[in-house]
Amino acid sequence: MNVVFFGTPEFAVKCLDAICKSQHHVAAVVTIPDKPTGRGQKMTRSAVGLYADGHQLPLLQPERLREPIFLKQLESLHADIFVVVAFRMLPQCVWDMPPLGTFNLHASLLPDYRGAAPINWAIINGDSTTGVTTFLLNEHIDEGKILLQKSTPIFATDNAGSLHDRLSDIGSQLVVKTLDDIANKNISPYNQPVGGAIRPAPKLFKADCTIPWHKDGESIQNLVRGLTPYPAATFQMTDELQVTHDFKLYATSFEKTNHQNAVGTILTDNKSYLKIAINDGFIHLLSLQISGKRQNNVEEFLRGHKITNWKLVTCK
Repeated sequence: MNVVFFGTPEFAVKCLDAICKSQHHVAAVVTIPDKPTGRGQKMTRSAVGLYADGHQLPLLQPERLREPIFLKQLESLHADIFVVVAFRMLPQCVWDMPPLGTFNLHASLLPDYRGAAPINWAIINGDSTTGVTTFLLNEHIDEGKILLQKSTPIFATDNAGSLHDRLSDIGSQLVVKTLDDIANKNISPYNQPVGGAIRPAPKLFKADCTIPWHKDGESIQNLVRGLTPYPAATFQMTDELQVTHDFKLYATSFEKTNHQNAVGTILTDNKSYLKIAINDGFIHLLSLQISGKRQNNVEEFLRGHKITNWKLVTCK
Protein backbone atom coordinates (compact mmCIF):
# COMPACT_ATOMS: atom_id res chain seq x y z
CA MET A 1 0.00 0.00 0.00
CA ASN A 2 0.94 3.63 -0.43
CA VAL A 3 1.52 5.05 3.09
CA VAL A 4 1.96 8.52 4.56
CA PHE A 5 3.63 8.35 7.99
CA PHE A 6 3.04 10.92 10.76
CA GLY A 7 5.43 10.95 13.73
CA THR A 8 7.91 12.93 15.79
CA PRO A 9 10.08 11.28 18.51
CA GLU A 10 12.50 8.37 18.60
CA PHE A 11 9.67 6.01 19.56
CA ALA A 12 8.18 6.50 16.09
CA VAL A 13 11.44 5.97 14.16
CA LYS A 14 11.46 2.18 14.52
CA CYS A 15 7.92 2.04 13.16
CA LEU A 16 8.86 4.15 10.16
CA ASP A 17 11.96 2.05 9.56
CA ALA A 18 9.91 -1.15 9.72
CA ILE A 19 7.44 0.17 7.14
CA CYS A 20 10.31 1.20 4.85
CA LYS A 21 11.68 -2.35 5.05
CA SER A 22 8.27 -3.93 4.38
CA GLN A 23 6.37 -4.51 1.15
CA HIS A 24 4.62 -1.14 1.57
CA HIS A 25 5.72 2.19 0.11
CA VAL A 26 6.25 5.34 2.19
CA ALA A 27 5.04 8.16 -0.04
CA ALA A 28 5.92 10.88 2.45
CA VAL A 29 6.67 11.60 6.11
CA VAL A 30 4.95 14.30 8.14
CA THR A 31 6.60 15.68 11.29
CA ILE A 32 6.69 18.88 13.33
CA PRO A 33 8.58 21.96 12.08
CA ASP A 34 12.19 22.37 13.19
CA LYS A 35 12.44 24.18 16.52
CA PRO A 36 15.21 25.94 18.49
CA THR A 37 16.72 23.87 21.31
CA GLY A 38 19.51 24.14 23.85
CA ARG A 39 21.44 27.14 25.05
CA GLY A 40 22.39 28.16 21.55
CA GLN A 41 18.80 27.82 20.34
CA LYS A 42 20.00 25.85 17.34
CA MET A 43 17.23 24.79 14.97
CA THR A 44 16.73 21.07 15.48
CA ARG A 45 14.80 18.53 13.42
CA SER A 46 12.72 15.79 15.02
CA ALA A 47 14.02 12.21 15.18
CA VAL A 48 11.49 11.18 12.51
CA GLY A 49 12.52 14.13 10.32
CA LEU A 50 16.18 13.16 10.59
CA TYR A 51 15.33 9.59 9.57
CA ALA A 52 13.40 10.87 6.56
CA ASP A 53 16.37 13.03 5.53
CA GLY A 54 18.76 10.12 5.87
CA HIS A 55 16.60 7.83 3.73
CA GLN A 56 15.61 10.36 1.05
CA LEU A 57 11.94 10.29 2.01
CA PRO A 58 9.75 13.28 1.07
CA LEU A 59 9.28 15.34 4.24
CA LEU A 60 6.38 17.65 5.11
CA GLN A 61 6.55 19.95 8.16
CA PRO A 62 3.34 21.99 8.31
CA GLU A 63 2.87 24.66 10.94
CA ARG A 64 -0.89 24.02 10.87
CA LEU A 65 -2.51 20.80 9.77
CA ARG A 66 -5.48 22.59 8.18
CA GLU A 67 -3.33 24.68 5.84
CA PRO A 68 -4.76 24.44 2.30
CA ILE A 69 -1.28 24.01 0.80
CA PHE A 70 -0.53 21.10 3.15
CA LEU A 71 -3.89 19.45 2.45
CA LYS A 72 -3.26 19.69 -1.30
CA GLN A 73 0.17 18.14 -0.82
CA LEU A 74 -1.38 15.23 1.06
CA GLU A 75 -4.06 14.71 -1.58
CA SER A 76 -1.46 14.69 -4.35
CA LEU A 77 0.28 11.69 -2.74
CA HIS A 78 -2.74 9.44 -3.40
CA ALA A 79 -2.07 7.46 -0.23
CA ASP A 80 -4.10 4.37 0.56
CA ILE A 81 -3.68 4.86 4.29
CA PHE A 82 -2.09 7.16 6.90
CA VAL A 83 -0.11 5.79 9.86
CA VAL A 84 0.34 7.89 13.02
CA VAL A 85 2.86 7.19 15.79
CA ALA A 86 3.50 9.74 18.57
CA PHE A 87 2.22 12.79 16.70
CA ARG A 88 -0.27 15.51 17.57
CA MET A 89 -4.03 15.20 17.18
CA LEU A 90 -5.14 15.22 13.53
CA PRO A 91 -8.18 17.14 12.32
CA GLN A 92 -10.88 15.15 10.52
CA CYS A 93 -9.97 16.72 7.19
CA VAL A 94 -6.65 14.87 7.49
CA TRP A 95 -7.50 11.52 9.10
CA ASP A 96 -10.55 11.06 6.89
CA MET A 97 -8.64 11.69 3.67
CA PRO A 98 -7.20 8.29 2.61
CA PRO A 99 -9.67 5.64 1.35
CA LEU A 100 -8.57 3.08 3.97
CA GLY A 101 -8.54 5.61 6.80
CA THR A 102 -5.86 6.47 9.36
CA PHE A 103 -4.59 4.30 12.18
CA ASN A 104 -2.52 5.14 15.22
CA LEU A 105 -0.12 3.11 17.36
CA HIS A 106 -0.66 3.69 21.09
CA ALA A 107 1.68 2.41 23.81
CA SER A 108 -0.95 0.74 25.98
CA LEU A 109 -3.64 -1.90 25.83
CA LEU A 110 -6.56 0.37 25.08
CA PRO A 111 -8.95 1.42 26.52
CA ASP A 112 -6.55 1.63 29.49
CA TYR A 113 -4.11 4.56 29.57
CA ARG A 114 -5.56 6.87 26.98
CA GLY A 115 -3.44 9.99 27.02
CA ALA A 116 0.06 11.38 26.62
CA ALA A 117 2.11 9.24 29.03
CA PRO A 118 0.91 5.61 28.95
CA ILE A 119 4.35 4.04 29.48
CA ASN A 120 5.08 6.12 32.57
CA TRP A 121 1.71 5.61 34.21
CA ALA A 122 1.68 1.84 33.70
CA ILE A 123 4.88 1.54 35.75
CA ILE A 124 3.88 4.20 38.30
CA ASN A 125 0.66 2.30 38.96
CA GLY A 126 2.56 -0.95 39.50
CA ASP A 127 1.12 -2.86 36.52
CA SER A 128 2.64 -6.21 35.61
CA THR A 129 1.49 -6.15 31.96
CA THR A 130 1.15 -3.54 29.24
CA GLY A 131 1.35 -3.53 25.46
CA VAL A 132 0.61 -1.68 22.23
CA THR A 133 -2.56 -1.11 20.23
CA THR A 134 -3.25 -0.08 16.66
CA PHE A 135 -6.62 1.64 16.25
CA LEU A 136 -8.51 3.73 13.71
CA LEU A 137 -8.59 7.45 14.38
CA ASN A 138 -11.87 9.23 14.93
CA GLU A 139 -12.93 12.54 16.45
CA HIS A 140 -12.16 11.40 20.02
CA ILE A 141 -8.66 11.02 21.47
CA ASP A 142 -7.55 7.35 21.65
CA GLU A 143 -11.14 6.06 21.38
CA GLY A 144 -11.29 4.67 17.82
CA LYS A 145 -11.96 1.07 16.82
CA ILE A 146 -9.19 -1.36 17.74
CA LEU A 147 -7.33 -3.17 14.96
CA LEU A 148 -4.64 -5.23 16.72
CA GLN A 149 -3.03 -5.50 20.17
CA LYS A 150 0.13 -7.10 21.52
CA SER A 151 0.96 -7.44 25.23
CA THR A 152 4.27 -7.66 27.09
CA PRO A 153 5.22 -8.11 30.76
CA ILE A 154 6.50 -5.21 32.84
CA PHE A 155 9.50 -6.59 34.71
CA ALA A 156 10.58 -5.46 38.17
CA THR A 157 13.82 -4.26 36.58
CA ASP A 158 12.03 -2.12 33.99
CA ASN A 159 11.97 1.64 34.04
CA ALA A 160 10.21 3.94 31.57
CA GLY A 161 13.27 3.92 29.32
CA SER A 162 13.65 0.16 28.98
CA LEU A 163 9.89 -0.34 28.57
CA HIS A 164 9.81 2.44 25.96
CA ASP A 165 12.45 0.63 23.90
CA ARG A 166 10.70 -2.74 24.13
CA LEU A 167 7.31 -1.29 23.20
CA SER A 168 8.92 0.53 20.28
CA ASP A 169 10.21 -2.82 18.96
CA ILE A 170 6.88 -4.58 19.50
CA GLY A 171 4.97 -1.62 18.11
CA SER A 172 6.99 -1.50 14.88
CA GLN A 173 6.14 -5.16 14.24
CA LEU A 174 2.46 -4.55 15.02
CA VAL A 175 2.28 -1.56 12.66
CA VAL A 176 3.57 -3.64 9.73
CA LYS A 177 1.25 -6.54 10.59
CA THR A 178 -1.67 -4.09 10.72
CA LEU A 179 -0.75 -2.78 7.27
CA ASP A 180 -0.42 -6.33 5.93
CA ASP A 181 -3.77 -7.41 7.36
CA ILE A 182 -5.55 -4.32 6.01
CA ALA A 183 -4.00 -4.87 2.57
CA ASN A 184 -5.12 -8.51 2.63
CA LYS A 185 -8.58 -7.61 3.99
CA ASN A 186 -7.82 -9.86 6.94
CA ILE A 187 -8.78 -7.57 9.82
CA SER A 188 -12.02 -6.67 11.60
CA PRO A 189 -11.97 -3.43 13.61
CA TYR A 190 -13.94 -3.62 16.86
CA ASN A 191 -15.20 -1.05 19.33
CA GLN A 192 -13.28 -0.38 22.52
CA PRO A 193 -15.00 -1.69 25.66
CA VAL A 194 -17.11 0.89 27.47
CA GLY A 195 -17.82 1.23 31.16
CA GLY A 196 -15.72 0.04 34.05
CA ALA A 197 -12.69 1.72 35.55
CA ILE A 198 -10.52 2.96 32.67
CA ARG A 199 -7.22 4.35 33.92
CA PRO A 200 -6.02 7.57 32.26
CA ALA A 201 -2.48 8.53 31.24
CA PRO A 202 -2.40 12.33 31.38
CA LYS A 203 0.62 14.45 30.62
CA LEU A 204 3.12 14.50 33.49
CA PHE A 205 3.59 17.75 35.36
CA LYS A 206 6.06 18.85 38.04
CA ALA A 207 3.71 17.90 40.87
CA ASP A 208 3.46 14.34 39.53
CA CYS A 209 7.24 13.94 39.83
CA THR A 210 7.65 14.94 43.47
CA ILE A 211 8.39 11.90 45.65
CA PRO A 212 5.71 11.36 48.34
CA TRP A 213 7.92 10.01 51.11
CA HIS A 214 4.88 9.29 53.29
CA LYS A 215 3.79 6.51 50.92
CA ASP A 216 4.87 2.87 51.02
CA GLY A 217 8.19 1.73 49.57
CA GLU A 218 6.73 -0.12 46.60
CA SER A 219 4.79 2.96 45.48
CA ILE A 220 7.91 5.14 45.74
CA GLN A 221 9.94 2.55 43.81
CA ASN A 222 7.33 2.45 41.06
CA LEU A 223 7.26 6.24 40.81
CA VAL A 224 11.04 6.44 40.39
CA ARG A 225 11.04 3.64 37.79
CA GLY A 226 8.11 5.17 35.95
CA LEU A 227 9.84 8.55 35.65
CA THR A 228 13.32 7.27 34.69
CA PRO A 229 15.10 8.51 32.63
CA TYR A 230 12.64 11.32 31.89
CA PRO A 231 11.28 13.50 33.40
CA ALA A 232 12.75 11.94 36.61
CA ALA A 233 11.41 11.79 40.15
CA THR A 234 12.35 14.80 42.27
CA PHE A 235 12.94 15.69 45.91
CA GLN A 236 14.68 18.35 48.00
CA MET A 237 17.19 18.38 50.84
CA THR A 238 18.49 21.27 52.94
CA ASP A 239 22.15 21.32 53.95
CA GLU A 240 23.78 22.38 57.23
CA LEU A 241 23.57 26.02 56.09
CA GLN A 242 19.82 25.67 55.45
CA VAL A 243 20.34 25.95 51.68
CA THR A 244 17.76 23.91 49.77
CA HIS A 245 19.03 21.66 46.97
CA ASP A 246 16.90 20.13 44.23
CA PHE A 247 17.52 16.50 43.29
CA LYS A 248 16.48 14.09 40.56
CA LEU A 249 16.40 10.40 41.47
CA TYR A 250 16.99 7.73 38.82
CA ALA A 251 17.46 4.44 40.69
CA THR A 252 16.56 3.12 44.12
CA SER A 253 16.22 -0.07 46.11
CA PHE A 254 13.69 -0.76 48.82
CA GLU A 255 14.62 -2.30 52.16
CA LYS A 256 11.38 -3.44 53.78
CA THR A 257 11.81 -3.50 57.54
CA ASN A 258 10.49 -2.23 60.86
CA HIS A 259 12.38 0.68 62.41
CA GLN A 260 11.99 3.52 64.91
CA ASN A 261 13.09 6.41 62.66
CA ALA A 262 10.77 9.24 61.69
CA VAL A 263 9.68 9.36 58.04
CA GLY A 264 12.21 11.42 56.13
CA THR A 265 15.18 10.66 58.35
CA ILE A 266 18.42 10.54 56.35
CA LEU A 267 20.87 7.75 57.16
CA THR A 268 24.32 7.50 55.56
CA ASP A 269 27.90 6.45 56.24
CA ASN A 270 29.00 9.25 53.86
CA LYS A 271 30.84 6.61 51.83
CA SER A 272 28.72 3.87 50.32
CA TYR A 273 25.05 4.29 51.18
CA LEU A 274 22.41 6.98 51.51
CA LYS A 275 18.90 5.96 52.54
CA ILE A 276 15.67 7.63 53.56
CA ALA A 277 13.38 6.28 56.28
CA ILE A 278 9.78 5.67 55.23
CA ASN A 279 6.86 4.01 57.01
CA ASP A 280 7.63 0.44 55.98
CA GLY A 281 11.43 0.53 55.66
CA PHE A 282 14.13 2.47 53.83
CA ILE A 283 14.55 3.77 50.29
CA HIS A 284 18.20 3.48 49.22
CA LEU A 285 19.25 6.21 46.78
CA LEU A 286 21.40 4.54 44.11
CA SER A 287 21.62 7.08 41.29
CA LEU A 288 20.84 10.76 41.73
CA GLN A 289 21.59 14.22 40.42
CA ILE A 290 21.89 17.42 42.39
CA SER A 291 20.76 20.54 40.55
CA GLY A 292 23.46 21.92 38.25
CA LYS A 293 25.59 18.79 38.34
CA ARG A 294 25.74 15.55 36.38
CA GLN A 295 24.07 12.30 37.40
CA ASN A 296 26.09 10.20 39.90
CA ASN A 297 25.84 6.84 41.58
CA VAL A 298 25.62 7.13 45.35
CA GLU A 299 29.33 6.47 45.97
CA GLU A 300 30.35 9.21 43.53
CA PHE A 301 27.85 11.62 45.05
CA LEU A 302 29.06 10.99 48.61
CA ARG A 303 32.67 11.55 47.59
CA GLY A 304 31.71 15.09 46.64
CA HIS A 305 29.12 15.81 49.34
CA LYS A 306 29.20 15.09 53.05
CA ILE A 307 25.59 14.68 54.16
CA THR A 308 26.04 15.89 57.71
CA ASN A 309 23.07 17.61 59.32
CA TRP A 310 21.21 17.57 56.00
CA LYS A 311 17.44 17.25 56.15
CA LEU A 312 14.87 15.94 53.71
CA VAL A 313 12.08 18.25 52.60
CA THR A 314 9.15 15.84 52.84
CA CYS A 315 6.03 15.92 50.71
CA LYS A 316 2.64 15.13 52.27
